[in-house]
Amino acid sequence: MSPTRTQPTTKPTRQPGRVAFVGAGPGDAGLMTVRSIEFLAKADVVVIDQVAREDVVARHCRADVEVVDAGHGDHGQPLTHAMRAKLVVKAAKAAHGGLVVRLMDGDPATFNGLAEEALACQKAGIGFDVVPGVSAVSAVPAYAGIPLTSSSSPAVHVIAANDRSVDWSASATESVTVVLLGAPDDLTGALAKLLAAGRSESCPVALTERGTTIRQSTRVTTLGEVAKVMKTVEFPALAVVGSTVALREQLSWFETKPLFGWNVLVPRTKEQSGSTISRLESYGATAEVVPTISVEPPRTPQQMERAVKGLVTGRYEWIGFTSVNAVKAVREKFEEFGLDARAFAGLKVAAVGGVTAEALREWGIVADMVPSGEKSANGLLADWPPFDEVLDPINRVFLPRADIATDTLVAGLVEMGWEVDDVTAYRTVRAAPPAAEIREAIKGGQFDAAVFTSSSTVRNLVGIAGKPHPSTVIACIGPATAKAAEEHGLRVDVLAPEASSDSLVDALADYGLGLAAAAAEAGEDVVRPSAKKASSRRRAK
Repeated sequence: MSPTRTQPTTKPTRQPGRVAFVGAGPGDAGLMTVRSIEFLAKADVVVIDQVAREDVVARHCRADVEVVDAGHGDHGQPLTHAMRAKLVVKAAKAAHGGLVVRLMDGDPATFNGLAEEALACQKAGIGFDVVPGVSAVSAVPAYAGIPLTSSSSPAVHVIAANDRSVDWSASATESVTVVLLGAPDDLTGALAKLLAAGRSESCPVALTERGTTIRQSTRVTTLGEVAKVMKTVEFPALAVVGSTVALREQLSWFETKPLFGWNVLVPRTKEQSGSTISRLESYGATAEVVPTISVEPPRTPQQMERAVKGLVTGRYEWIGFTSVNAVKAVREKFEEFGLDARAFAGLKVAAVGGVTAEALREWGIVADMVPSGEKSANGLLADWPPFDEVLDPINRVFLPRADIATDTLVAGLVEMGWEVDDVTAYRTVRAAPPAAEIREAIKGGQFDAAVFTSSSTVRNLVGIAGKPHPSTVIACIGPATAKAAEEHGLRVDVLAPEASSDSLVDALADYGLGLAAAAAEAGEDVVRPSAKKASSRRRAK
């Protein structure tokens, strides 16, 4: 009888996760690198740094990502480099083959403890990658309009303000620009040591808080007077000392944007507000989106289904899209039926404006007609060709629209000889009221401006959140929207010259420039509208 052989048993190995040390940049999300965003998209765990990066995580990470705070301990005290290193190693060991992104402020290799944390990973047998980031050392002064070097100041000394071993006499010469990073208390001590080392009392100093963000604030003083200013400086901050600080008066480009620091209310859905938000940010503003409507399917889908089937079988000569929501509704119905953009072959397509046309292009469809003038139903009618029995083999038009759409376009097309299938593609219902703090901000004047893109956004915002405070600048996309605003007791300050969201934001920026020019002429500082709410303006009744 042969002996029984037993197979050797092996325990599955539990490989730790891999760590990626990723630079988050100095604050402006647009300064993050392509590689950093790629790593964040794959992350299973994100270990954040001292500066809050929840917005970066929300924008670029999966919804189920685990977030670990390596900035402060349980009692709010900042963690040491050694403590952070232990957190990173612990997270990697628990990740079991996953990816841990160590999201570091600015650039990982510059005053961020990369050496300590990477060495801890190496010692624990944990693999890692390093993704450089834009450092606050160069970015923050650049956003403040301060070059670090010039012909008269060719050298730069970058110093951690809490470094106790610095030879300050090496930075005392006037030809050196000194960049100091650290907590306000450490900055105060470092600047005092630089003064004691022989740097001139009259040497210019710039203190920038929350650099590269729309909340950036820069104050210019001298080394002899800086201690007084430092009492009100908050973290994160950076100090630049040297002759190049004087160039800020001519080179300040970020904090002088027309809407810099403005908080603008955008009463639309986030899906519809992307271009508006980007344009507001380009002018230095931040946007708070408050949905005023909710888009829902029609109560009975049969009409829409018949129209889509008719489109495929050649029932229509034209299809007219009057909104992005209409494009979305038709596309969803196509996908439900297993169709794609090829079904539009031979069909003429009209789009009410550039945003709607872009939504079609994303679907692979190029609109045959976009109004050359006003981007509205009237603009479509102005360019829409009348029905011609000789040139047009079919006289029908498919209009997938909202349940509350006006009859202007339909009546105009019928008058030109077209037969119109006006189909309810989606319903618009009033959205739920925003959070209590948002409602209070709207009524309490914490928004500098509100931009309205339709009459319904005016009615619905007032209905779910109340009227904006009298100090809030009201900007409207066109006369109909302005009329609705006035009917609700709002004074319209800005009217877009063209019916587009870009034109609306541009007009608001021009208004901001006007306020700045008036303040300069009066010899006053520019004050945001929300800061003037104590002296509320009278509104049109």
